[in-house]
Amino acid sequence: MSETPMSKKSINISIALMAFSGLLIIYVETMIVPAIPIFITFFHSTYSNVSWILTAYIISGTVSAAIFGKVADIVGKKKVFLILGIIYTIAISFGGFTRTLDELIAVRAAQGLGFGMIPIAFAIINDVVPREKLALAQGIMSATFAIGSGIGLVLGSYITETLGWQWDFHTAIPVAVILLILVFIFIRENTVTGKQKIDFAGVAMLGGGLVALIFALSEGQHYGWYSYLIIELFITALVLFTVFAYFESHYKYAFINMKLLKKRNIFLSNIVGLFAMAAMYFLFFTVPTLLQDPAPSGFGKTVFDSGLILFPATVMNMVFAPVAARVIRKRGPRLSILMGLTVDIIGFGLLYLYRATIPEILLDTIFVGAGISMMLVGIINVLLTSTPRENAGEATGMNTVFRDIGMSIAPAFGGALETMYTVKVTIGVKMVNGIPYKIMEAFPDKTAYNYIYLIGVIFVILGFIFTALIKKTETKS
Repeated sequence: MSETPMSKKSINISIALMAFSGLLIIYVETMIVPAIPIFITFFHSTYSNVSWILTAYIISGTVSAAIFGKVADIVGKKKVFLILGIIYTIAISFGGFTRTLDELIAVRAAQGLGFGMIPIAFAIINDVVPREKLALAQGIMSATFAIGSGIGLVLGSYITETLGWQWDFHTAIPVAVILLILVFIFIRENTVTGKQKIDFAGVAMLGGGLVALIFALSEGQHYGWYSYLIIELFITALVLFTVFAYFESHYKYAFINMKLLKKRNIFLSNIVGLFAMAAMYFLFFTVPTLLQDPAPSGFGKTVFDSGLILFPATVMNMVFAPVAARVIRKRGPRLSILMGLTVDIIGFGLLYLYRATIPEILLDTIFVGAGISMMLVGIINVLLTSTPRENAGEATGMNTVFRDIGMSIAPAFGGALETMYTVKVTIGVKMVNGIPYKIMEAFPDKTAYNYIYLIGVIFVILGFIFTALIKKTETKS
């Protein structure tokens, strides 16, 4: 902590800038979601390959959050935040100029390093805000995620439709530059540095295991589920995860504290958090495709239309966060999670059974968005009320890793199923020697979406089981 107390104005500026950084990062991440069908056509690729535009970012972000959170404690939070911000800004500067899918995936992986700014932003807030106001400050920071998602879906879809997906990246550049300048000017370095080591081995094992698992899930249909490559990848992932768990249990500087994970509520809240984020990304990855693909596969809607249809789900995400907070104050966080899971299972059940019209999809996604909000607010409260104060930052960083794993699994499952189950759709006619021939392309069919939303139901059921095992905790105001 700094020796000189910060003024109220400086504290408010710090909260605002850190909240704005979260909004920017989530906005840039979400704005490309409605463009997923566009990427498939633009790059002449498949749904499973395009899913790596999301997955590469998430895996890179997971590793970044793990490594640079430790680095920030050693060399200074402001310094590391600015370095990651510069890398992030350079990455989005290149994003709009990519010409191949591989190039865009590489840019997205570099962009994912910027995700490490989010846990550092929480840590900066923790340094400068008085304890009695910390919960409110963290709530403001958390609210920017839902706001960024909502703005990203609507504004991103509008920009994609009117200017092209490249401008999603171009328009974010000046905002990122302004953020860096303001942080450099106004944020004070408050880090108390200490002697720590970075767990590169643990990060490498977790990252390698995730890449192997996600690649096997997304490419299994292409190479064959029983091919040597896919089987070897699954085995590699299992071995790396097993060695990782053993190593982290015995290494002094482990970036995932296995001693904390041995605590019942901490372990269970992390697992439920994984399922919650997987559910959110099942929604974000599949619904734009369903809305934009031509009939009979989809509804043939525009990119902007799909963003507008998803927007109410993000509004419900914002609206139900304070509802969840009220439930937690009155009855505890476990009830909030159970209520969210109940609403979510209704949403996925409706997506499985009733998605023949736009109003039906609108209603279905509203349920899912509301349920996810109540789950996430309850999960973070269980986590923080079950964790010693001195380990709070470490616990929230660990929770970020688990959530990112859920976020990376969902596009892999969705992309694999959308590639596996398809229907041929006529998209045009070409003349060959005066004879008209239909131009046919494969799009996901009803079976693909049925399986995806059925998996969503299964994930929610597992969430119920793990939440039921959570012990009641004393709520913190």
